[in-house]
Amino acid sequence: MFEKLKAVEARYEEVGEQLMQPEVVSDQARFTALMKEHKQLTPVVEAYRAYSKALTDGEEARQLLDEPGLDREMKELAEEELADARNREETLAEELKILLLPKDPNDDKNVIVEIRGGAGGEEAALFAGALMRMYSMYAEARRWKTEVMSSNETELGGYKEVSFMVEGEGAYSRLKYESGVHRVQRVPETETAGRIHTSTVTVAVLPEAEDVEVEINPADLQIDTYRSGGAGGQHVNKTESAIRITHLPTGLVVECQDERSQHKNKEKAMKVLRSRLYDKMLEEQNQQIASDRKSQVGTGDRSERIRTYNYPQGRVTDHRIGLTLYKIEQILNGDLDEVIDALITADRAAKLQNSEED
Repeated sequence: MFEKLKAVEARYEEVGEQLMQPEVVSDQARFTALMKEHKQLTPVVEAYRAYSKALTDGEEARQLLDEPGLDREMKELAEEELADARNREETLAEELKILLLPKDPNDDKNVIVEIRGGAGGEEAALFAGALMRMYSMYAEARRWKTEVMSSNETELGGYKEVSFMVEGEGAYSRLKYESGVHRVQRVPETETAGRIHTSTVTVAVLPEAEDVEVEINPADLQIDTYRSGGAGGQHVNKTESAIRITHLPTGLVVECQDERSQHKNKEKAMKVLRSRLYDKMLEEQNQQIASDRKSQVGTGDRSERIRTYNYPQGRVTDHRIGLTLYKIEQILNGDLDEVIDALITADRAAKLQNSEED
């Protein structure tokens, strides 16, 4: 580990020197890339330097304790210093192990979140709307920007399906744990007998794909235009501005009718298609890499039930880590950090265990 940390520190110094050079400063692309690398290396180097200082402080305290004729007060002080240095060593060693875990290359990306009503008809569509609101409020709290890419609303204000972009630092690193089946248990407003119904909603979190990552051959696309229309005839457009794109090799279909401009709808639909293709590519890669090992927090599979929201009990349970919180209202109002932080901790613990086994 220490050889690796020395190499990281050397690279950090090298990048810092390069950022001072005029020819680098004038080259915007290179400067931006080096700044990004410098930012990624900083927490590792800072923790390594703090760890090295803890080792030095501990060694100095030990040497002091070995000195003959040390008075009681100085001995107590040296023992305190030694205990403090050892605590810092242990804490920083664990922190460094986590910092050196391989990074998910998509963590810094923006995401496209797709929510679809599953089993439960109108009740599922209404809960899809509640999840859309939850993620929007969470994004707002973290100062991320959201933009609806496409939506299919129901008469009662729910969504058969909705997809939206979330732009902001670390969006994928936190929202990636939301992929899967979300189950809701509650008494619908239309239920006269007061029976609890169970419905499901699927959530897919896709990292936004750059043009260079996914090459799309225009010949592989079938693009259809049609007139858009919302629930109950809302937003009916008299021109054919809605777009449907079919990717013929995979059969993926993307629709967008949110904008009045055909060009803007096509642009949005292409973004979603590119991200779906990228996600499919990642899924295939991950299946090959982890065919014999399942992450502690689950596979992120769309068919895997990950969380239950029980309204009568005011409870939210994440089944992957066995976490139950009795704060359903706060969570549905975007207070997701406690759940996500627990998932990140479990994921890191699983990765640390795997790295030690390897």
